Amino acid sequence: MGVRKKQSAELRKEAQKNVAFAKLLDVPSSPRKMRLVADMVRGQEVYRALGILKFSNKEAAARLEKLLRSAIANWEAKNDRKADAGELYISTLFVNPAPMLKRLRTAPQGRGYRIRKRANHVTLVVDLIDNKNNAKKA
Repeated sequence: MGVRKKQSAELRKEAQKNVAFAKLLDVPSSPRKMRLVADMVRGQEVYRALGILKFSNKEAAARLEKLLRSAIANWEAKNDRKADAGELYISTLFVNPAPMLKRLRTAPQGRGYRIRKRANHVTLVVDLIDNKNNAKKA
């Protein structure tokens, strides 16, 4: 590996030191329903986001809450310490469509109606709040 490439790899590793992520794949709900919940918590401090998700009536909120707890645990394992209140925030949260299951429902007069069972993939990244403040100043 060249010197320049090695230096850029080290810088990238150092930048990723305070970042932890979690992925949720093949969630059996439509991406649109999941995005409604994701938009509520994107950019929030993690413990505030957990409160929002806990008291939301949407079914997708329970799945997102579990994913957020997993991302926090990943950050704690990576940094060998507990996350304090006001320390972490959700830096990135996006919902992508997963492959659709296509089914047929019987219909009158020998026809069939198409049913598309949608699914989604969710990726959540948590980061330190002071990194967020430093990025705004720069």
